[in-house]
Amino acid sequence: MGIFPFSAIVGQDEMKLALLVAAVDARIGGVMIFGDRGTGKSTAARALAATLPPIRVVENCRFNCEPEAQQDCPDPCTSKRVRKMAVPFVDLPLGSTEDRVLGTLDLERALAHGEKHFEPGLLAKAHRGFLYIDEINLLEDHVVDLLLDVAASGENLVERDGLSIRHPARFVLIGSGNPEEGELRPQLLDRFGLSVEVRTPEAIEERVEIMRRCDAQERSAVKFAAKWKSADGKVLRQIARAKKALANVKTPAQILKDTAALCKTVGADGLRGELTLMRGARALAALQGDDKVTRAHLTQMAPLSLRHRLRRDVLDETGSTVRIELAIKELFS
Repeated sequence: MGIFPFSAIVGQDEMKLALLVAAVDARIGGVMIFGDRGTGKSTAARALAATLPPIRVVENCRFNCEPEAQQDCPDPCTSKRVRKMAVPFVDLPLGSTEDRVLGTLDLERALAHGEKHFEPGLLAKAHRGFLYIDEINLLEDHVVDLLLDVAASGENLVERDGLSIRHPARFVLIGSGNPEEGELRPQLLDRFGLSVEVRTPEAIEERVEIMRRCDAQERSAVKFAAKWKSADGKVLRQIARAKKALANVKTPAQILKDTAALCKTVGADGLRGELTLMRGARALAALQGDDKVTRAHLTQMAPLSLRHRLRRDVLDETGSTVRIELAIKELFS
């Protein structure tokens, strides 16, 4: 069965928006999706990756090198031939070891022949694509720490017994989980750029439409994909235009002040909230074809950027999203 088209996903608008924003600007730092089972979390992430155009890579390169960036490759990546490949989408299994994730050095070969022979890990395979972790709240904390460090720096460094290998590892990190099965430590959750909460649709019409579309895709994936090809093409062009325009989108001084004021009012820890909110609002402006960030962009991205960074008050039963909405009304109404 083929991959479900991104445009055919019913509802879950906030999750789709977060994925689009992260695809436009990978510096935002990935997306954490919490919600019920069977709500399309992995389906949406896979669908977006499949929607994007193929990338150009050096033939036989183990690190998905861009032809213009061969000098950054730890391999003697000197092939003059270029091929196209689908945007990588890598699943990280829960039982993955640190070596499986980062890659390993062949110490025996290095010591015997003086050669640095590196076996790339999952991070190398995910370079220039997506790294998806289902049930991330069940993954070992130290592995999550490593993933977040690499996602933030865009580079993977492996050091073993005095030998070291460094290679680019730029990817969109997407984590999903069910809060009922355990929560992420706040320090780790804060490292994700955006946070989304998804719920099982309540409207009967939506649930019926989901059944119809899933049934149609199961009956004929080719016909179903063809039906949504035009809509997915629009999404692709929207992302391409936004990436091209992103560097020229202006962020007025007043918007920066509004960003800082909002983060201070809701009590967001640290400065990651401000930076993520600023980048997210800018990427949203680019997606919508605007040449500067406005307060509307800021307030739309605020819940996604800040809800997972708020301190919990055991005496206050108000949810994070409601607290952010109340702060927006207080500051900007």
